[in-house]
Amino acid sequence: MTNVHQQISAQLRSKSLPVSTSWLTTFVASASLQRNVPLSALTQTALFRVLASDFRDSLTTSSPSSILPADIFDPTVQERRIQGPIPVQVLDIEDIGSSLWSQVEAIERVERGEAIRGREIVRTVNVGEDRGEGADGANGTAGSTESGNSNGPHRLIVQDAAGTKAVAVELRQVHGVGLGKLPIGAKLLLRNATVARGMVLLTPECVTILGGKIDAMDQIWRDGRKERLLERITATGEQTQ
Repeated sequence: MTNVHQQISAQLRSKSLPVSTSWLTTFVASASLQRNVPLSALTQTALFRVLASDFRDSLTTSSPSSILPADIFDPTVQERRIQGPIPVQVLDIEDIGSSLWSQVEAIERVERGEAIRGREIVRTVNVGEDRGEGADGANGTAGSTESGNSNGPHRLIVQDAAGTKAVAVELRQVHGVGLGKLPIGAKLLLRNATVARGMVLLTPECVTILGGKIDAMDQIWRDGRKERLLERITATGEQTQ
């Protein structure tokens, strides 16, 4: 059994996911109830479970290189680089390239069922064609259905295994980052990322999307998103166009 522990741990570490001993012990104990399961299948199941878990429960914080600096949010630090790889989970995602009202309207189109009909998707894309938003919406991707062409840039709140949170902003578009594409609890790896004034600057070179999702957190986020947007509209006094 110890050998199984070591091999699964080594495989997950090779993916920059240093699981904690307690999490791995619990996983192997539950998996041992199933007889004759190949080690490769156990490893894949372990990876799936880790990506669906809260990193604060499943990963170890024993290595400083695998967690964020505790003062990463310090705006007085002009620029620094975090080498990593650092596994983090997404707690929030926002399209800062779209107005709050346009995002509310996109949610309401989905609520009315309009966004699932091809003609309606084309109609909503036409509104924003001058911003280059036509491509995603025209083919009816998940991102366009969820948010009315979430082209970004996007701002994320990410969290490491120690519970340290950081704001991360797309400096350049990262494939797979978008409303309707990246669920809450999704897992990312940060490598050689620049942190400027307390914000992690995301580029395709420093971000690897591992996948995953924390179902309960994602559902709560989705259920409350429209209300949060409306509250911000009230607070900022943003006007409809």
